[in-house]
Order: sequence, then structure tokens, then C-alpha cells
Amino acid sequence: MSGLVIRRATAHDVPTIVALLDDDEQSRGREDARLPLDQRYLAAFAEIDGNPDQLLAVAEQDGGVVGSMQLTFIPGIAFRGAWRMQIEAVRIASMVRGQGLGAEMIGWAVEQARARDCKMVQLTSMSTRTDAHRFYERLGFVKSHVGMKLHLSDTAA
Repeated sequence: MSGLVIRRATAHDVPTIVALLDDDEQSRGREDARLPLDQRYLAAFAEIDGNPDQLLAVAEQDGGVVGSMQLTFIPGIAFRGAWRMQIEAVRIASMVRGQGLGAEMIGWAVEQARARDCKMVQLTSMSTRTDAHRFYERLGFVKSHVGMKLHLSDTAA
């Protein structure tokens, strides 16, 4: 057993979450984990934390945060008014990757969806993340749609 504990994030966790987001080949440099932390991160956390359809979660092992993800619960008309859950920004600290922690986190997320009576769990993954695609397929996810994004600015500033 990994000893992983998954819980709702607190404001105290935000610097670690930002560092996890930056600890990734695909997104390195996109975030700014320097302290003091940019106040926009804390403002975003307050919005997420205050919304009952958002859940920013962290995974702890041996008393330290080693993973994070954001869950969004989305109401819809399709599928007879079904709710779905979107999983975003899944990260595992590089020092503990390959230990099955990601699978535990996704399993926990799916249980959160079931508890909210969601009929579908969905996620997106950059097209270049082929290892991540294999990982999600092993967990039962199916490539069913093509995702597209329109970035509205080149910087977060």
C-alpha cells in the first residue's frame, strides 16, 4: 500500500501545487513557483474553493504533498440531464512517479464522481503526452473526441 491520502486542498497547499504544475516537461516554465507566490494563484484558489462544483485535491504521502488534480462537476442537458466530471491538471511529483500513485488518484476521483451521481468522467491530455494516454487507457478511459483549445493570450499576465 502506498500510504496515499487524498484530500481537499487548502490555501497552504497552493505553492506546492504550483510547483507540481511546473515540475513537468510539457508545461515547465508556464507557471511561476517563486515565493512570494503571485496573488493570482491565491485568487484562483479562492474561486475554486468557494465553488461547490469544483474540487482541487492534493495527494499526501509521508506527510508531504506529492500530487494534485482539479475536479469540475458539470451539469448538462445531454444524456437526459446527466452530470459529468472533468479531471484536469493531474500531476505527480517527479520523485515518486511510477509508483502507482496516479492510478490511486484517478480511482479516488472516479469515486467522487460516483458520489455526486455523475454519469461520465472525462479528461483531456495534450496530444504529445503518449505515456499519459496509455496510462488513462489502462484505467478504462477511451479516446472518443478530439479536443481543441483557443488560447486568448500568449501570457498569463
